[in-house]
Amino acid sequence: MKMPSWHRAVLKVGSALIAPDDTGTSSKYLLAIARFIIECHERGQEIVLVSSGSAAAGRKHISFDGDQLPVTIKKAMAAVGQNDMMANWSRFFDFPCAQVLMTHGDLRDRARYVSVRNTLRTLLEHDVLPIVNENDALATDEMKVGDNDNLAAMVATLVDADALFICSDIDGLFDADPRVKPDAKKIPEVDEITEEIFALAGGTTNKIATGGMRTKIEAAEKATSHGIDTYIVNGRKGETFEHMLRGDNPGTLFKRQQDPMSNKKHWLRHTLISQGELVIDEESAAALGRGESLTTSGIVDVQGDFNRGDAVVIRCGSTAEAIGKGICQYSSHELMHIKGQEISDIAEAYGYSPISEVIESNDLMILEDE
Repeated sequence: MKMPSWHRAVLKVGSALIAPDDTGTSSKYLLAIARFIIECHERGQEIVLVSSGSAAAGRKHISFDGDQLPVTIKKAMAAVGQNDMMANWSRFFDFPCAQVLMTHGDLRDRARYVSVRNTLRTLLEHDVLPIVNENDALATDEMKVGDNDNLAAMVATLVDADALFICSDIDGLFDADPRVKPDAKKIPEVDEITEEIFALAGGTTNKIATGGMRTKIEAAEKATSHGIDTYIVNGRKGETFEHMLRGDNPGTLFKRQQDPMSNKKHWLRHTLISQGELVIDEESAAALGRGESLTTSGIVDVQGDFNRGDAVVIRCGSTAEAIGKGICQYSSHELMHIKGQEISDIAEAYGYSPISEVIESNDLMILEDE
């Protein structure tokens, strides 16, 4: 099966390929991957590499015994291992590489999101290979994306990639776990990501890694909704990348949506983490569906503790169904005092002119837009 043509791609490589044992970084699986990147570079195709493995690479420098790896130890491993990982990648290429470390905070803040986007695009314009990783040495739980599969999907949307390649340790998505059922069949193409597709996924047994098949499908869901073809391929097989260079699909292709979201709506839907919820009446729900902004008068209840500028989920009170997600212009504390009131009544009661829109229409993502 032939792959759709592409000009710019994100390639995600996980810890099991970077450091397959406890001896630090290795070239065992990376030589074939590096040859693929070099060939693409010579063809004029652009690659952004999202590379896990800093903690796995640093494990040889910081000894630890036990089943549960403390967060502080893993952060220290990531700090020392990041340098090893970058040095290992850089030795394969005769063109420059750039290290780009980020956290979820860089992605959920719109100004920082645009800044990262511009930096990555500038690196590509100057024939530099960006090597992206989560800043595991410093990121706290609330700042983390959590796994590099989903980070790779977010980076793919950042740079408007045509394709996302996620390297795994199996040949793609199967109709059953091939490590348990040898007769399991690989699924070459997925037209739509449904609950049935997610049901085929499992977790990971690697103590250092954070991903698994489910996170790869989550990443595919994010990327395909932005119009990006997404592949899960076996990164342990050198022939995988030979097939890809010939334009053949060696794994599972998750097909891009034909009517993708805009960049900002994708950011609202898939990148921002909701900090609370607004329950609204049916009249306001209908108004949002017509592209109007949300005002104070339609708010029935406020749930959670959030600040101005945070993302919130919007639910219709009559059905409890989540109908939207947007950036709120008020804090939860402020809204508790003014919910259900007209703007003119609020101005008269409190002696000031409040912001008329709680959520502006251009800061709103209607979930039906998916």
